[in-house]
Amino acid sequence: MNNYDVIIIGSGPAGISAALYSFRAGLSTLVISAGTGALAKAEKIENFYGTGKPMSGAELHASGEKQATDLGIDMHRGQVVSVEYSGSFIVSTATDSFTSKALILATGTSRKAPKIKGLAEFEGRGVSYCAVCDAFFYRKKAVAVIGEGEYALKEAMELSHVTDDVTILTNGIEPKADLSRFNVITDPILEISGEDNVCGVSFESGKSIEVKGVFIALGVAGSTDMARKIGAVIKDGKIAVNDKLETSVPGLFAAGDCIGGTLQVYKAVSDGALAAKSAISFVRK
Repeated sequence: MNNYDVIIIGSGPAGISAALYSFRAGLSTLVISAGTGALAKAEKIENFYGTGKPMSGAELHASGEKQATDLGIDMHRGQVVSVEYSGSFIVSTATDSFTSKALILATGTSRKAPKIKGLAEFEGRGVSYCAVCDAFFYRKKAVAVIGEGEYALKEAMELSHVTDDVTILTNGIEPKADLSRFNVITDPILEISGEDNVCGVSFESGKSIEVKGVFIALGVAGSTDMARKIGAVIKDGKIAVNDKLETSVPGLFAAGDCIGGTLQVYKAVSDGALAAKSAISFVRK
């Protein structure tokens, strides 16, 4: 397991900005990135300092990553499936694990919430976003994980330690990981149902299953998912930070779209720099 002073999850404007400051301060720095994120969807950027001419979001992202790697910053390609905290941080992808003294979350934010009837209504009453946090409450009970990739697989494996009855629901999406260890239902979900608490999931095909818990692990784990799992405060769907971009977990910082505000490149770059300066002070202390 490789050890770093600072790990940054996300290689967009916030992540790369943080990495540049952290590395130039003499701290061993790792950036973990699974892709370009929301920036790649920008067709043309004309209002960012120093670009000189209009460029696509994908071009700006690639330029930022090259700047970091040319400086000597370590870059790991992979989807983060787990973050653990016990005084230091353990960040795991599907293939590797890394440890650090400080962690900066900069993976942006989801632009679209899943539209599943009953999901919001049963949050805290059978719908959970964290298997590590809540698996204990579902010992020997039937549970389902909604997702299709490595993130869903990781959550299902966590739940398998407390129950033999785990079903993965891909909600109409083809699996993007090997989920064969578990029962898998690919039908689109119609509704999560129950009375006081969750009691089942029904599908557009007419099929239904009885479960006591539903764990949400759609797509890849975003910054908010990771922060929630290690105990950071989430407010209005965003990671809560102070004016130094510190979260409620010592050594955990957040920057960019995941903390809210104006969803613009200039703001993400500024956030990354400030989060890095706070992380540098934390590590040096």
